[in-house]
Amino acid sequence: MNRVNDGRPETGPSYTAVCETPMGIHLGIQVQDGMLIGLDFLSTRTALHAGRDELTREVVSQLQRYYADPTWKFDLPVRLQGTGYQQRVWRLMRQIRAGKTESYGGLAKKLSSSARAVGGACRANPVPIIVPCHRVVASHGIGGFAGDGSGGRVALKHWLLRHEGLTGLK
Repeated sequence: MNRVNDGRPETGPSYTAVCETPMGIHLGIQVQDGMLIGLDFLSTRTALHAGRDELTREVVSQLQRYYADPTWKFDLPVRLQGTGYQQRVWRLMRQIRAGKTESYGGLAKKLSSSARAVGGACRANPVPIIVPCHRVVASHGIGGFAGDGSGGRVALKHWLLRHEGLTGLK
């Protein structure tokens, strides 16, 4: 779900809003039936458009509050569609406070699972930032982000962690 678009016209989901971010990308927001169901990292070539419904405007407002204050706690109705295992990983990720990290292996130990399986659940996270998969790191470094091991998405992970006061992760 949480992908970085390469600038080609969007052919995937329709967004209830596309907003700017201080990360140098646009963020696509998907709301359905009164629930936030998706956030996607998009190219700045993707056209911006404001949300027309109240929930979409609230999502944008709370994201702006997070950009201004990384300790902001999101309070949004979210529908996380995934397997039972993914749901358990996402619940644990939501408990990691801003400015803190947990390793893939550490989460795996709590779940009697594997670090690779935790990474797969992080990759499948439909609402990054809100469910802070960026706070899950490798045991010796930053690890990947949204299925990317070294490119633009990892740069977004670095930005988010620096925004929350964490530096020195490679």
